[in-house]
Amino acid sequence: MRNNIHPGPTVGPMMRAAVCVRAGGPEVLELRELPIPTVRDGWSLVEVKGVGLNRSELRTRQGHSPDVRFPRVLGIECVGIVADSTDPALPEGTAVAAVMGEMGRQFDGGYAQYTLLPNSLLMPVTTTLPWEALAALPETYLTAYGSLTAVGIVPDGRGRLLIRGGTSSVGMAAAAIASGHGIETMATTRRSSKVEALTAAGVDHVLVDDGESLSASVRAIWPEGPDHVLDLVGAHTAVDSLRLVRRGGTVCVAGSLSGWLIPDFEPIALIPPGTKLTSFHSDSLRGSAGASVLRRIVHEVEKGLYRPNIDRVFGLGDIAAAHRYMENNEATGKVVVLP
Repeated sequence: MRNNIHPGPTVGPMMRAAVCVRAGGPEVLELRELPIPTVRDGWSLVEVKGVGLNRSELRTRQGHSPDVRFPRVLGIECVGIVADSTDPALPEGTAVAAVMGEMGRQFDGGYAQYTLLPNSLLMPVTTTLPWEALAALPETYLTAYGSLTAVGIVPDGRGRLLIRGGTSSVGMAAAAIASGHGIETMATTRRSSKVEALTAAGVDHVLVDDGESLSASVRAIWPEGPDHVLDLVGAHTAVDSLRLVRRGGTVCVAGSLSGWLIPDFEPIALIPPGTKLTSFHSDSLRGSAGASVLRRIVHEVEKGLYRPNIDRVFGLGDIAAAHRYMENNEATGKVVVLP
């Protein structure tokens, strides 16, 4: 990958890409002109039409992903159109989505006008949704769906769900899915200004999290505690979530808003007997594993049962501003970038 904005003569056509040139603040994301990638066996070229931003990309940009080498085009998801295919099942012109599978980490991801992706990651979709709405769905709703499945929430089920980090895009998607399943929901936010957004997303009880234990607030509403906790805050709150959930309930850690590691974690001391601690990672629903789930989600959005929950849409040239907005926790829902 070239390190200058205006590279020397090249044979092929060029594209715009946001390149993370080194670890650091939002300013390390630089808009550059790069050659459009050439397809190779097992990989196809996708014209990117929309990208959903994720906090894992923020942490990679900050230097917290030791396996990632810079410069790198970040972006663990994208939606777009197959521009040059090596897979007969994915002809040119097919609308597709892709998530994870080392996108934006071991190879360049979605922060570009074109990206070269393994065929195994491409999920064909048919939809009337605009690109910005479709771009808000893959990583967010696949994570929400998989996380709820991990804690044992199913359609027409029963129970009480606490979502920690409720105004994250995954939190709002999980609230919409759980509410549609008939589950009583509670969600947290650190800002009272975001309470209304959670209520609109279908949350029954909203708590403002001041950083202290939520025990008194939760048990004032649910004396026995929630049956399920979806913890999207992660390392900072996981132990407290284990104390909050009812005995025999399940905590699923599926986010890293506060980091990835829990220091001095002692499972025997900190997991109450009978209580279950699990996790979910969207990589398990990449490619064919998640294609049918994503198609179902898109269909539900088209019917109006779920919402994309888009907070703001940025252009690729404003990628640094988009990262700054995400890093300052200003978003309520998904931040989308259109190339």
